[in-house]
Amino acid sequence: MAQKVVTLITGAEKGLGLLAAKALSKEGQAIIIGALDEAAAKQAVTEITADGGEASYVNLDVTNHDQVKKASQYVADKYRYLTILINNAGIVTDGPHSPVDIPMDALRKEFDVNFFGSVDVTQTMVPLLKKAENAQIINLSSNMGSLGLATDPSFPFYNFYSMGYGASKAAVNFETICFSKALKDDGIPVNSVNPGFSDTAFGGRNTNDPKPAGMQSAEEGAAQIIKMASHNPQTDNATFSENAGQLPW
Repeated sequence: MAQKVVTLITGAEKGLGLLAAKALSKEGQAIIIGALDEAAAKQAVTEITADGGEASYVNLDVTNHDQVKKASQYVADKYRYLTILINNAGIVTDGPHSPVDIPMDALRKEFDVNFFGSVDVTQTMVPLLKKAENAQIINLSSNMGSLGLATDPSFPFYNFYSMGYGASKAAVNFETICFSKALKDDGIPVNSVNPGFSDTAFGGRNTNDPKPAGMQSAEEGAAQIIKMASHNPQTDNATFSENAGQLPW
């Protein structure tokens, strides 16, 4: 009998992570929401279970190693293994700033969450992933982290620096490449996904405001995450993709 697919999604109490959690639960995956906001996480679990899915939550600040370890223990106690890890938690704090005046605190916060937090969660969850059938890791990156696009004058965000966010997501892409090599012999694919410029509250945006030009729906933003997590076993490894296809690193 095949193992149940157990999926941990960090930052899944809202936004694209929540949309992915709801969609994947409908495919029969047991969802674990790693969340900062306990009230929102409880509400998400209630909504998923009311719709017939299996879900639970664990308090998880990805910058807090003790919480990361406790989350790992929670998964081990409840399921003994982890099939899919989706490193979704992320922040942006430096959008309005030029590289010449970006506060160092903003840079450090972005790297702490987007890169160091992602690496810590991944390292801590690897033993549980090795116990699963058809395990995989999906890292939420961004086209803002693509060096190829950042140097292409035709890229829509060519003149939008966001140096800390972009650099942290470039680091996530290198994280993806490194883990994909390290875990290849264990049969654990690792891939990056660009959700794109989506209609969510990410970065403090008011979702009641009119959508800027080029902004897609939240459902479109979650689509590639859901698609990748629905492939069991996952045959792609060390890729960087979005709804439209592959992206340059």
